[in-house]
Amino acid sequence: MNERHLEALAQYDLTADSVRKGRSGWICETSQGTMLLQEYRGTMKRLEFETQVLGQVRKSGLLLVDDYIRTAQGELISLSEDGTRHTLKHWYTGRECKIRDQKEIREAIGKIAVLHQILRQIERQQEWNLGSIVVETATKEMERRSQELRRARNYMRNKKKKTDFERCALNNFSLFYDQAREAGEGMAKLEGQARETPLFLCHGDLDQHHVLFVQEAGAPGLRGAVIEYHKMHLGDQMRDLYHFMRKVMEKHGWSQSLGQEMLSAYDRVMPLTSRDRESLYYLFLYPEKYWKQINFYMNANKAWIPDRNMEKLKNLAGQNAERNRFLSVIK
Repeated sequence: MNERHLEALAQYDLTADSVRKGRSGWICETSQGTMLLQEYRGTMKRLEFETQVLGQVRKSGLLLVDDYIRTAQGELISLSEDGTRHTLKHWYTGRECKIRDQKEIREAIGKIAVLHQILRQIERQQEWNLGSIVVETATKEMERRSQELRRARNYMRNKKKKTDFERCALNNFSLFYDQAREAGEGMAKLEGQARETPLFLCHGDLDQHHVLFVQEAGAPGLRGAVIEYHKMHLGDQMRDLYHFMRKVMEKHGWSQSLGQEMLSAYDRVMPLTSRDRESLYYLFLYPEKYWKQINFYMNANKAWIPDRNMEKLKNLAGQNAERNRFLSVIK
């Protein structure tokens, strides 16, 4: 921890006994419990928005979420002499969701559904009209990524001497681009029909690292915590569910049974509508992993691609049948 971090901590009404580096900041053992000190690059208005929403989630008593601490002067941000800004929040000494543990995955999905349920009940405030809570629609994102795929294909086609990665990418292009086109067209139609459908608050960055299981002193069993709301926005909550589920499904070989169990775990708390399922279908249909490999190639040294990326690209076509079987479960 450097001098500006110590300077930031000194502005809070607490004593730090020890400090260690964590995944996303400095974990501080203090006189008021475990805290996380992070550099902050957003606006004060954005931070006030997060604080207001998360305060209402905490009031439900159903989930543990981020809880920002104010400085001795009552500010949400501490400012160092060099201009660096920090936030401090209560931190949970739990463990991340085990992505290989199917029971824990189902429990995590249930916590995500609870979060979505609470967020839907929070009334939108006029002061929330800030750019960071408006995000690109799924249709726009798919259109942009498909355009990037076409650009990459044209670049690779025009190369006289192609690498193994380029040949593999071109051989599989039609398969995955057809899926991208179908997903994009379907999502455009769905979002076009639902212009009057209200948008709800979404976490915006859900994965296994942001769902924790916490043992609280004197409490039986583990409590669920959903953390890190820097990308919280108004949108389609199915995109939250998709982002968490996709990473799990990739790790489990697109297991049809596990996919169904996750959907059922969510549905028990937040019943999935036909529109929800259709949205999930098009999100999963879009070949995001193929796009990621191509995007990495276009933004890296095109003459050399790591062997692991080549293996990932080869495996995608092999997993396509399993992914299609899972897709049949959603609709």
